[in-house]
Amino acid sequence: GRALGLKVSLVMPESMSIERRNILKAYGAHLILTPAADGMKGAIAKTLELKEADPKVFIAAQFDNPYNVKVHYETTGPELFSQLEGKVDVLVSGIGTGGTITGAGKYLRENQENIHVVAVQPEKSPVLTQGVAGPHTIQGIGAGFIPSILETDIYDEVLDVSDEASIMRAKEFALAEGLGVGISSGAALEVGIQLAMNPKFAGQNIVVVLPDSFDRYYSTKLFTE
Repeated sequence: GRALGLKVSLVMPESMSIERRNILKAYGAHLILTPAADGMKGAIAKTLELKEADPKVFIAAQFDNPYNVKVHYETTGPELFSQLEGKVDVLVSGIGTGGTITGAGKYLRENQENIHVVAVQPEKSPVLTQGVAGPHTIQGIGAGFIPSILETDIYDEVLDVSDEASIMRAKEFALAEGLGVGISSGAALEVGIQLAMNPKFAGQNIVVVLPDSFDRYYSTKLFTE
């Protein structure tokens, strides 16, 4: 937005990490923080208030925008399919907006017979399976509601992961692979490793989407414990 000469205001819960806020500010964004207790729903409600107050406001609406799905259908899915030469047996993805799993999952289903798609959600906020939202520390997934762009028939199962396991896996991955990933990536890794240890998936290619890096989490338990 700033590159196009537009004013950019980003609304997010105050529970989001300090680093995430500072990075966005460095790019010139104006941040509006909403109460942590209201979760992502509160942030969305605030954007709608801004739109109502000024008709010229454009809302990207990542939870509702079909282009979110489209970009993953046209890029992420084909990239995975190409890099693994057409053999993606299992796709594991956390559910934030639902764009990645819906777009990439749809493409892979159309091109890979018998693919198994797994959705990852926070153990403390099992909205996809129980309709219950709760506070958790896996920033980036588990928004507390089912996004409108998420096609729930894309995935075959939903697996829960704890805050603690997500942080542990992210730490282990940095030490073992030299790659600094964020907490939601750790959540997806935990599920991917569980599946890899299941004899049912022996010899299969399990693709785990790692959507964030650890530079957004220096002030969180990923680094402080």
